[in-house]
Formats: sequence, structure tokens, C-alpha cells
Amino acid sequence: MRALITILFLSFTIGITAQESTSVFQPGEWLKFRMHYGWLNASYATLQVKTASIDGVPVYHVVGKGKTTGFASIFFKVDDTYESYFGKEDGKPYRFVRKINEGGYKKDVEINFDHEKDKAVLNDKKNKKKINFTLQDSIQDLISAFYYLRNNYEPKDLVIGEAIKLKLLYDDDGIFNFKLKYLGTEIIKTKYGKVECHKFRPLVQSGRVFKEQESLTLWVSKDKNKIPIRIKADLAVGSIKADLDGYNGLKHQFKIVMD
Repeated sequence: MRALITILFLSFTIGITAQESTSVFQPGEWLKFRMHYGWLNASYATLQVKTASIDGVPVYHVVGKGKTTGFASIFFKVDDTYESYFGKEDGKPYRFVRKINEGGYKKDVEINFDHEKDKAVLNDKKNKKKINFTLQDSIQDLISAFYYLRNNYEPKDLVIGEAIKLKLLYDDDGIFNFKLKYLGTEIIKTKYGKVECHKFRPLVQSGRVFKEQESLTLWVSKDKNKIPIRIKADLAVGSIKADLDGYNGLKHQFKIVMD
């Protein structure tokens, strides 16, 4: 249960320079996901897009929150907050915040990105230490990566069996390579009706958050919104699944497949 919310947020992560005028999302967009383990409703997570500025740079400010609820919270309490500030014009991350409390396991981390000096400073507030990283091309944080790729991958360029690649920095483990293997399209049933989706399989370096090959699958809406519809992780015993449970402020119409 401890990694439920982290799995959800990392699974969101799915060139070109993104411009605000062509962005597929907008301030006010709000997404809610319900995560369950078998019959147990384990937790809820939300993502909300706001606006802000950092050192005079206009940025999107995305706040992600995750909590266990109901029966699950009796056995294991999760209260996580993730925040990302990334440029409206170029999609580059400027600040990333991770505050988590998962059954007593706590982290309070802030990363500030300096793109002029090609460095990032991670401030581990809980352990009172700072770590410097040298930035690499197309670096993203855990949350900004999701929005960057929503703006930048073109469905017509997706090839079954090939992977979208990105570099991520979100913790003191450092920068790692994240890959999203494209598996094709699929129509899945949701609470809103049938939704046509692009299907992906996340792959990352061994020894990081996931293993080299993880039984994890992500479905993203095939419409212009490109929002996560379902995430499923097959485990040794049972499986964890997260489904879109609510939305508001989408820039484009959410398309349902008609029978």
C-alpha cells in the first residue's frame, strides 16, 4: 500500500517546444482518480492546474494530492502532496515539491531548477541536506513530465512497439531514464461510457522506483485532452487499478464512443 500514490503519479508520465496557445490543457483543469486494490477502494488522487510566476517567469502550477480513504485508511494512512511549477512557453520545470506521509514514512523535498546554469538543487528538508544535480536535455520532474508530453507527443507519430523517452528528476536517487512503450489503441469501459484510448507500458531503469520491466499499463484518452483514463499494475497477488473518477475544466470535449 505504501507506494500506491507514487505509482499513480509516476504512471502519469508519458523535440518540440510547447506553446501556451497550443496547449491541450488550461488553468482550471481538475482530474480525480479512484485507486482500488481488488474490492478495496484504497485511495483518491487529484491533479489541479493553476497559474503562478517564478522570478518573473509565467508558469503553470499543478497540485497533485493523494489520500487513503474509508476502510483502507484504518490500516494504512497516506497523505501525499506533489507540486510542480513549469514554464507556460517551454514546459521546463522550475520548482518541484514532494511532501508525503505514507504510514509514518515521510518525505519533504523541494527541487529548484536553474536552466541558465544547467543545475538543480534538491533540498531534503526532513534530513536537512542539499544535493546538486547537473541538468540534462529535456529534464522534467514527476508532474511536469505528464503535462509536457500531453503537449508534445503526436498520436500520428506513435509506432507500436516503440517507446517515448524522457529524463526525470524527482528525488535524491537522481536523474533516470523513463520510457513509455506504445502498445496501440483500445476501447475501455468507464463510468462515463466507452472511451477510445492509447495504451502504454512504462519501462524504467532497474533499481529505481520500478523494476526494468514492470507489469504496469496506462490508458490515455485518444481525444485532444490526452488524459489518463486507467492505470493498472499487476502484482504477485492481485492488482492495483486507478480509474478516472471525476473531471472539470477540460479544454476540449471529452469524447465517449457511441455504441
